Amino acid sequence: MSRLFGTDGVRGQANGLLTAELALQLAQAAAVVLGHQQSDGRRPTAVIARDPRISGDFIAAAVEAGLASAGVDVYDAGVLPTPAAAFLVADLKADFGVMISASHNPAPDNGIKFLARGGKKLDDALEDAIEAALSTPAHRPVGPDVGRIQRFADAEDRYVVHLLQSLPHRLDGLKVVLDCANGAASGCSPQVFSDAGAEIVVIGADPDGNNINDGCGSTHLEKLQAAVLEHGAHLGIAHDGDADRCLAVDHEGTVVDGDQIMAIMAVALNSAGRLKDNTLVATVMSNLGLKLALRDAGISMRETAVGDRYVLEGMRDGGYSLGGEQSGHVIFADYATTGDGVLTGLQLAAQVAKSGRSLKELATIMTKLPQVLINVKGVDKSSVNRNDEVQRAVREAQESLGETGRVLLRPSGTEPVVRVMVEAADMATAESTAATLAGIVQNQLALEPA
Repeated sequence: MSRLFGTDGVRGQANGLLTAELALQLAQAAAVVLGHQQSDGRRPTAVIARDPRISGDFIAAAVEAGLASAGVDVYDAGVLPTPAAAFLVADLKADFGVMISASHNPAPDNGIKFLARGGKKLDDALEDAIEAALSTPAHRPVGPDVGRIQRFADAEDRYVVHLLQSLPHRLDGLKVVLDCANGAASGCSPQVFSDAGAEIVVIGADPDGNNINDGCGSTHLEKLQAAVLEHGAHLGIAHDGDADRCLAVDHEGTVVDGDQIMAIMAVALNSAGRLKDNTLVATVMSNLGLKLALRDAGISMRETAVGDRYVLEGMRDGGYSLGGEQSGHVIFADYATTGDGVLTGLQLAAQVAKSGRSLKELATIMTKLPQVLINVKGVDKSSVNRNDEVQRAVREAQESLGETGRVLLRPSGTEPVVRVMVEAADMATAESTAATLAGIVQNQLALEPA
């Protein structure tokens, strides 16, 4: 049987893989693993939040029923971003939290993500323990020992105040377009930016349960680019459905991705003496241009495997203050335990306001190298790192590219493919090198016909 938990909780089509029955059982299992009874006899507590997709209503109801039936007091924070749920778990000193969201996935999908005490993501061992607890009898207290469910009335206000307290410089004089992906930040992001002093134009902030991520948000930047140009804004900020990501658009409509945001913020924090050990944590998929820009600025880059959970692990291991991914998951450890798209947008806009320079000018600190990615199908992905011919070809390609290029071959963690990624000083070289390597992978690792 395959593992139920994926790279970010349990995710699948609502009423497909993710049923109300499974949601209730997962909640009961999590109550046993994460909601240990306190020595003073009090019931454990949990914070639950969700994005606005329509299936969130019945899944949240099932999760709340499962938790309360297992003796957990539940604080329902309503529709809020994933990072808000993480913050509230810590702020309330709750024993754990639950976020119901499928992030940037389309509306028919949904997911359940558990957060440990302090608002931290679970490690594999805790997820495995919850999965194992599904096959054991649920904890079913009776009488006064069952849990209570109550509305967390000031949840959004607490989160907004927290974000504003992180602000290093007000946004007065900036016009900002916000694309909230018809998702979890549709209420709080406009409020925060407005309270911070920005003149705002808001799009993608009318969730109806079915339009989350639908042609808007960080996975579809075209509307944001057009709105920035139409309104003559200084910049645009895009979130995804659960607002743990942030991508940006400069005043000319050019996209500023997560790598560029990290470069801008790493240099700014380093100048302010707030970048721990002059180090940024990023994944192996970040553009080589980021590493070169940081090197020129006297900043080191620690690389991790792909996935924000590995970035978080790398940051925790060294106590680092900034990390993230090209996709826009950016983690400011001084203020958050996970990627926070609203926080990232605020910090980026504040740097524009403080510096007096445009986002376009700030982004020039990094030159993105042309990048080509080819997914090679029908091959034995488990052999990619053991095949001598493939590894020899990789070494020769890397030597040919020198310091201004990079080769990365890795088996996909989610698909039966080998990903061949090449960066080079020019697109033609990147394309030809990637095509050559993909051909070698195909020839060397091709699976026998069934």
